[in-house]
Amino acid sequence: MEELLDSARTPAERLRQTVTVGGGVLVALVVLYVSARDTDLSLGEFVRGLPAIASYVGRMFPPDWAFTPRIVQPTIETIEIAIWGTVLGIVLAIPLGLMAARNISPHVVVYGSARFILNALRGVSELVFALIFVSAVGLGPFPGILALALHNAGMLGKFYAEAIEAVDHGPVEAMQSTGAGWSQTVAYAIVPQILPHFITYNLYRFEVSIRSATVLGLVGAGGIGFHLISSIRLFDYQTTAMVLIVIIALVILTDWAGNKIRARIL
Repeated sequence: MEELLDSARTPAERLRQTVTVGGGVLVALVVLYVSARDTDLSLGEFVRGLPAIASYVGRMFPPDWAFTPRIVQPTIETIEIAIWGTVLGIVLAIPLGLMAARNISPHVVVYGSARFILNALRGVSELVFALIFVSAVGLGPFPGILALALHNAGMLGKFYAEAIEAVDHGPVEAMQSTGAGWSQTVAYAIVPQILPHFITYNLYRFEVSIRSATVLGLVGAGGIGFHLISSIRLFDYQTTAMVLIVIIALVILTDWAGNKIRARIL
């Protein structure tokens, strides 16, 4: 089929396509080169730094297993931050996602406003939100929850809106033809179609929230990240190794549990 389409093109069209592709590749190479130069990207520097990296890692062993009891509670706190950050994010994302879906948004102004809010929430990192909330409400897990909730709302709202825009319009039109209102159309024509996506997106964001919550402690927003940054600053290499092992185990366990839940539900 591709050969037939290619043979149907005129020489001028083939030349234009070749020039376009070649120009795109050239621009990409120039951008990569300039970016590498401006950011001091250097394979040589990395190779020269390998002995120092090896020395740093070597000082982490053996990990300080005696520190384990002291990070049980921060680990639980990290999970709790991720849970509430995800739940509150879902609560905020549902109305924003509905308003940001072009095919069911009640008005163009509502659509544009919802899209703007989602872009703003999604564009700001959890760490930046955490810094703001730590300054506003103080240290602890609460600013971490707020930071995750806002960023999750931006991400999930976009996912919901895109899922709604991709639904089969047949059931929607059928509901509207019977005189059903906006809320009835959403409940009976939209929700059943997007429910599998809804579950998948929420589980995915919870897994991401676990990873994010582990580092929010770096800025004083609670969780196991506080112990990580403290051990690094004190050059306590063996404790750092222990905290990293717990973080990696937590992420792996969360991914495994998420896959199991998806396999059972979907």
